[in-house]
Amino acid sequence: MGKLIHRLQDAARSGVYRTNRIDPLADAVRGSGLDFARVGMQGVSGKPALMKALRARLRLPAWFGENWDALEDCLTDLSWREAEGHVFAFEACETLPRADLDVLIQVLDAAADFWRGRGKPFFAVFVDPARELALPDLFDEA
Repeated sequence: MGKLIHRLQDAARSGVYRTNRIDPLADAVRGSGLDFARVGMQGVSGKPALMKALRARLRLPAWFGENWDALEDCLTDLSWREAEGHVFAFEACETLPRADLDVLIQVLDAAADFWRGRGKPFFAVFVDPARELALPDLFDEA
């Protein structure tokens, strides 16, 4: 886990990734000072349900307007989730329409770019054991 936590603490590597399992990720961030959130998407289908789920699971602030621009605003502020860096793990996204999933990934990527430029780690990691998402692997799980 040493290499994984070093990667997650490296702001230059901030981005959107995939992994096969969430356990190594959760273990790596434990006690690290990084903010970690498991974002389960079980049964979430469609943008309105996605926005409500993100509000609840990421504990988004009251001013979150439940749209893509507001989500990007929240993710590039994060004053409401003060930490040394942020790691958000997205699970069970299979029920999301592909178009919504693609936009979510774009918003997360923009947030990662924003934080990378400010020297603060930001990682969005999708648990994708079937390797269906065209995302780079967070780490070598072999």
